[in-house]
Amino acid sequence: MSTEFKLPSIGEGVESADVAELFVKEGDVLEPGQNICELETEKAVVELPCPHGGRVAKVHVSAGETVEVGQLLLTIEESTAGETGGDSSAPAGSAEETSASEPAEAPATESAPAAETESQAATATASGEVVEFKIPNIGEGVESADVAEVLVSVGDTIEAEQNVLELETEKAVVELPCPHAGTIEKIHVSAGDTVSVGQAVLSIATAGGTGKAKPASAPSGESKSFPPEKSPAKEPKRESAPAERQAASARTPELVSRQDETNGQPPVPAAPSTRRLARQLGVNLREVNGSGPGGRITHDDVQAYVRNRLQNDNVPAVSRGGAPTGLAAGSLAPPPLPDFSKYGEVAREKLNKIARTSAENLTVSWNVIPHVTQHDRADITDIEAARKRFGQGVGKNGPKVTMTAVAIKALATCLQAFPKFNSSLDPETNELVLKKFYNIGCAVDTPNGLVVPVVKDVDRKSILDVAAEINELAAKARDRKLSIDSMQGATCTVTNLGGIGGVAFTPIVNYPEVCILGMARGQKELQLVDGEVRERLMLPLSLSYDHRVINGADAARFMVTLCNMLSDPFTLLSAI
Repeated sequence: MSTEFKLPSIGEGVESADVAELFVKEGDVLEPGQNICELETEKAVVELPCPHGGRVAKVHVSAGETVEVGQLLLTIEESTAGETGGDSSAPAGSAEETSASEPAEAPATESAPAAETESQAATATASGEVVEFKIPNIGEGVESADVAEVLVSVGDTIEAEQNVLELETEKAVVELPCPHAGTIEKIHVSAGDTVSVGQAVLSIATAGGTGKAKPASAPSGESKSFPPEKSPAKEPKRESAPAERQAASARTPELVSRQDETNGQPPVPAAPSTRRLARQLGVNLREVNGSGPGGRITHDDVQAYVRNRLQNDNVPAVSRGGAPTGLAAGSLAPPPLPDFSKYGEVAREKLNKIARTSAENLTVSWNVIPHVTQHDRADITDIEAARKRFGQGVGKNGPKVTMTAVAIKALATCLQAFPKFNSSLDPETNELVLKKFYNIGCAVDTPNGLVVPVVKDVDRKSILDVAAEINELAAKARDRKLSIDSMQGATCTVTNLGGIGGVAFTPIVNYPEVCILGMARGQKELQLVDGEVRERLMLPLSLSYDHRVINGADAARFMVTLCNMLSDPFTLLSAI
């Protein structure tokens, strides 16, 4: 009996991840909950546990592959009495030997369509049944993740709740436990693969059973969150043959509005985030050739389609409102790079998931949002003196109050006074979404790239609370321990380069937000104050904003209000 372990949902909006490392190989014996791989997503690296126990029959992914939520990672067979958890090569009779009488967790029935259940059912064995472990829902909106590492091998005997995979989502790295005990018969994924929610990752042979194979469900409480997955045999056929693919790429694709996406035809296989991207770029998914399993359309397919369209016709994508959107709104696909090796030695370095996602998001933001940047300076002489005095009084027992914390608190107050700056533009309805909560993202530079954890409900917290939370989030960001929730829900963002240097810069708005505040290094300057020349500490501020929502006069008023708060401690205290 075998069980398939598929990549579960590992975070909101996360549909795929790269397999950074596999912890298991075919023949290894898994314990439930054992980590099987390390996954790298756009934002973090996670270890993926497998809830199934057993021997790894097959590993379906390898290090470096991109896996999607629901993609098969491992096939796991039921372990025999002489097999041990962790390493199938352990000698029989050792202290770690798995007893034949050890109870195995009965597989749960997954709430999936009957067609999927029938297509994914494994054959039974005399010793019990083979269950498929599929990627469960691991976060709201997260549909896929990368397999950073497979922690088990084929032949491993695993215990219930043993970690079998390490998954990396866009926001965090998590270990995935398997609720089943048994022997891993087959591993359907490998490190580097991108797996999707509901995808079989392991086939596990469990002890006992009725002899009828069943697909494994997600851990308790999560199976209901699985998005319905069509059996590959049921999915709409896509162009896949090389000749057909070449002919399709030779045709000039046509960008159309989303109103033609459905007219009684079967739905195009694509994740919700891919559909979101297509809507933002004005792409009809029925015009896109999917490169994923069963013709599933990925982010890369949509972007390649747009690049092809721009290169061939140089015609902007058209949204429902008729205005250029996405990559067509102000830029063209770049031409191919020249052969730099003709001029000297070169080397190539693959971008990690965080860098790739950041590049994609920045491209969308820059091309969708018409940016304007308002520069100003705040006299922070008195605030800085008060901040230092406070730090001396608190000592090592309190949080370090930085200018970033002060600026975030002042920014939240300004957002309350200027509601448009705390909104998002809905292009589908031509409405502003005015948010009544104030969550400020704080950009953090890490060795793996830029991440933006979010300080929630800033308006309800003191400067001390904000400072403590910033310090905690920054530490987690550098250690790649941020949770999915801590990276979501921002209404505005602050980025501070003052610790490095610079006079001013133009930060890019983090779509779908409408503004971002940049802070440069404070400079001591001679200023005329009350008829006297005095040395003052001036802080350069740069506010980039979406000109579709915010006009220049409002931006200037916003900056004047913010600078006044930062220049006078009493004004700031009265406002907060």
